[in-house]
Amino acid sequence: MTHLRERHVTMIALGGVIGAGLFVGTGAGIALAGPAVLISFTLAGILALLVMRMLGEMAAEHPSGGAFSVHAEKAIGPWAGFTVGWVYWSAVGVVLAVEATGAAKIASGWVPSVPQWAWVLLFMAALTAVNLADVRNFGEFEFWFAGLKVAAIVLFLALGVAAVAGVLPGVTSPGLTNLGDFLPNGWGGVVAGFMVTVFAFGGLEVITIAAADAENPAHAIKKALRTALTRLLVFYLGSLAVVVTLLPWNDSEVGASPYVAVLNRIGVPAAGQIMNVVIFVALLSAINATLYGAARMLSSLAERGEAPKALLTKRNGVPRNAVLASTAFGFFSVLLNYLWPDTVFLVLLNAVGSALLIVWAFVAVSQIRLRRVTPEPKVPMWGHPYLSWVALVAIAGVVVLMLLDDEARGQILSTGVLVAAFAAAGLIRSRS
Repeated sequence: MTHLRERHVTMIALGGVIGAGLFVGTGAGIALAGPAVLISFTLAGILALLVMRMLGEMAAEHPSGGAFSVHAEKAIGPWAGFTVGWVYWSAVGVVLAVEATGAAKIASGWVPSVPQWAWVLLFMAALTAVNLADVRNFGEFEFWFAGLKVAAIVLFLALGVAAVAGVLPGVTSPGLTNLGDFLPNGWGGVVAGFMVTVFAFGGLEVITIAAADAENPAHAIKKALRTALTRLLVFYLGSLAVVVTLLPWNDSEVGASPYVAVLNRIGVPAAGQIMNVVIFVALLSAINATLYGAARMLSSLAERGEAPKALLTKRNGVPRNAVLASTAFGFFSVLLNYLWPDTVFLVLLNAVGSALLIVWAFVAVSQIRLRRVTPEPKVPMWGHPYLSWVALVAIAGVVVLMLLDDEARGQILSTGVLVAAFAAAGLIRSRS
């Protein structure tokens, strides 16, 4: 069986949360919190780092393609593993369609003669082929996809810092003027910004799924966490600091696309198209990683008797039938894009947006319980059990905030119905 190399796992960890949410979604956080979005993102980033560390601790001790689903089964019971595994697989199956639709919208802008649904079909077919091949092919594709995203952010930071410092030719530095009204919407804006920006870190869970395919899972995940954690905060907070320093927070262009706004401000030609290329690459990377994670999760469920045994078929270590089953909704979205090309993206996104919180909650509970039987783990969670409980309380806090928000309430309730249905099925199975 071919394994992922350490460089693959490290770059998957780094690239897993650098997606379109960073390049586009940050505008919503700035609109809510103003420059204080830096506080919102710091809080969201700390929560994401705590979850990643808890995942790392468990993955190093119990490497599995089922990752947090297997950990939940060991820590809480079979019903919990069943629930979080199927919630995750269902959610990322829809996310796959969302990502393919997003990439297709960009491609349709470049080549209007090709309909949006045809682009979705092309992307799904190509990346399904990548995931059906040897696992190292997936790792190599994701390595270069992630490398391009990282390079784009590093270049953005270099240009932005130069502009802020006043050393970029033809660009006048605003100094700290735009940070003067740091809390325009008060601490309520910071909280609202936190609720929005926390979802930009979705995708970090793929690292623990990928670690199971590494030659030395414990060593690979330890190295990946060490190199990824600090860099992610630098990339996220550094790029956001550039945005809110160079431009007024309430500029309409910042709300629409903050990174394009900055590139326009410093005079980069065709800034919008450059960011479209970066976002396009980010989406293709996300499709690749999402399909990989979904297939491994489904295969793990089948191994534990919680999904059809036919999904266990493997070749060169690749769960081929699980890959094909995981693409089902993505290919179905070709039809949805044919029928409703203008509305399908938002409808799908709202359907699964808060499933991330459910997965993170199960991760926190599982880590707290599993530490009781593994007192000296290879990759220990910081400040256990206190920081583990802090993370769990923060996750619960986001859920409460979403329930109190008129726009977010429907999203969290729809996810709650999905979780309740799978939990009921899991409990019935465990008692039969």
